[in-house]
Amino acid sequence: MKATIRDVAKKANVSVSTVSRVINQKGYVHEDTKIIVEKTIKELGFIPNQLARSLTSRSSKIIGVIVPHIGPSFYGELLEGIESQASAYGYKIMFCNTQDDPDRELEYLKFFEQYNIEGLIIAANFSNKDKLAELKIPVVTVDHILDENIPSITSDNVKGGQLAARKLIDSGSKNILVFRGPSFLLTTMERTIGFLNELKPTKIYADIFDFDLVSPDIKLIEEILKSNPQVDGIFTFSDTLAIATLHILQKLGKRVPEDVSLVGYDDTPYSKWVNPSISTIHQSINFMGKQSFINLTRLIRGIELDSLHEIIDVRLIERDSTKK
Repeated sequence: MKATIRDVAKKANVSVSTVSRVINQKGYVHEDTKIIVEKTIKELGFIPNQLARSLTSRSSKIIGVIVPHIGPSFYGELLEGIESQASAYGYKIMFCNTQDDPDRELEYLKFFEQYNIEGLIIAANFSNKDKLAELKIPVVTVDHILDENIPSITSDNVKGGQLAARKLIDSGSKNILVFRGPSFLLTTMERTIGFLNELKPTKIYADIFDFDLVSPDIKLIEEILKSNPQVDGIFTFSDTLAIATLHILQKLGKRVPEDVSLVGYDDTPYSKWVNPSISTIHQSINFMGKQSFINLTRLIRGIELDSLHEIIDVRLIERDSTKK
């Protein structure tokens, strides 16, 4: 049977409250008594209940993280950034995958409440934002702006769209396709605005198609490319979508970049490993994760943020999928 705090108190010949003070490092305990209690805890293999400790100390050292899905690219790197920074601060994270399901969001909010989390990072298009106030904890969003009053960290998506358009223009592209994410996402809207604004003075027009950025429809890509044989430039809103597009272009006998210039987004490791390597818009995903945690802990400590909505710079990484 697992040892309890009462077992520790009995064997160490002290009160339960004394054991609690040693565990939580709160209140005065004589040094000799502290040594005896710590030794007894080791001997019995007692593991303190983290939830009980958090309720006593009002500090669980746990934060929640909500993502729409888990994958090796954007969200995998984002979670790594959050977790590494949390670890440096002595925090643990509970991350949940909502799959953009409003009911799952509510389930996880109840779960977080039970575990007395100190703060929440949301990296999803959250449907139940009106319920967040009920948690009575700080909230920071990443790659999304849920509300003007909820702090956020996003990359400069408008600039990212502008950089991609400028590179395709400089590569000589005249017949351009845009393969983007779901149109309701803020990131999608901002990148589209930046891209089209850059094209406007040139009188070049782009046809736009919406895709799932994580699991793009390969058959649809092929149908679009077959229907647009004149295409000579493509901008995709993720590197995953860029790689899928590259595969279909090669299948159709199109040379990249000689026939078609291709620009992706995110600068994930995969973009360097394919042949030809993908020119892409770099956004500091890992840094965004780290910064979201730092800003959250500032809010937990009652420190006002310098900027409610922080925008991280982006840059173009030129590789072999575009003409030099």
